[in-house]
Amino acid sequence: MTTVQKIKEIEDEMARTQKNKATSYHLGLLKAKLAKLRRELIAPPGGGGGGGGGVGFDVARTGIASVGFVGFPSVGKSTLMSKLTGTHSEVSEIDFTTLTTVPGTVKVHGAPIQILDLPGIIEGANDGRGRGRQVIAVARTCNLIFIVLDVLKPLGDKKIIEGELEGFGIRLNKRPPSIIVRRKDKGGIAISNTVPLTNIDHDEIKAVLSEFKINNADVAIREPGATADDLVDVIEGNRVYIPAVYVLNKIDAISIEELDLLYKIPNSVPISSREWLNVDELIEKMWSSLDLVRVYTKPRGQSPDYDTPVVLKRGKSTIEDFCNSIHKEIAKQMKYAVVWGSSAKHSRGQKVGLDHVLEDEDVVSIVKK
Repeated sequence: MTTVQKIKEIEDEMARTQKNKATSYHLGLLKAKLAKLRRELIAPPGGGGGGGGGVGFDVARTGIASVGFVGFPSVGKSTLMSKLTGTHSEVSEIDFTTLTTVPGTVKVHGAPIQILDLPGIIEGANDGRGRGRQVIAVARTCNLIFIVLDVLKPLGDKKIIEGELEGFGIRLNKRPPSIIVRRKDKGGIAISNTVPLTNIDHDEIKAVLSEFKINNADVAIREPGATADDLVDVIEGNRVYIPAVYVLNKIDAISIEELDLLYKIPNSVPISSREWLNVDELIEKMWSSLDLVRVYTKPRGQSPDYDTPVVLKRGKSTIEDFCNSIHKEIAKQMKYAVVWGSSAKHSRGQKVGLDHVLEDEDVVSIVKK
């Protein structure tokens, strides 16, 4: 029996099993087994990490961040890519025009952002159908995913693509669950929770741990509404948490009333890549979702350079990060820095050290020793 068949068998059994106190342990075991089987699809034994490579899929990374275009064939990914970046990505009404990853770059607020046009995926991609495994493996490395959907069938396609990405360990618009599993040498399983357990009980937790051969551990759950799937994600440790924007393409083919309904889909931006409608809003959504920090340099005695900002990632935006992004020797030579902007305590500028955290559009002047 193949891995895919085993997964289908477990999913069918889970669907047949009614959840109650008597079945919670059994369901916990099934969910853990399911996760282990899906892990084999992500990284098959001897498969070198999930099939992320291959001709046309190993792309040199450029820019401060990368955005991957994911979607079914012929939804307009290549048209959008070509117009955004000026990079030629084959455009056609025929399915599967793009057969490899096509990289390009778009500059947003002075920051170079890499765009990756991925081949259209098909249902069953995470099971290895088509070239889905390579496509999704590249998507796992992106800072943001654009899920491009046809406005004439957005919700059905959205659900399928989300399922394919979820099955490959990608968690969209989520953060890692606040669950700690600390293994120990003896003492059995000790479970504590600071929030009510509404979707999982102690039996299910023990069943999941048992399937992963964890017999001694302290488990602390601080995640409201935590599920067995969240616990499995923490134990497996190979999930990636990526923001996603749903790009609802071809709005030139629908009415204003239908367009109003599309705006009710969370994290979505309706556009027309062919007619270039509402793309400015999409670019702004890209910028806000990437959560980047622009920092302007100010040489001593001169005006700030507002044309070429140093762009940092949120969470890695200290003065030391700023210095290292220019040249690694600058941090060693720095006596102190003067910062103007929202991270400074006063408008006349603040003297700070290497650990000071910068905010978007701060101005920095480095004073050397």
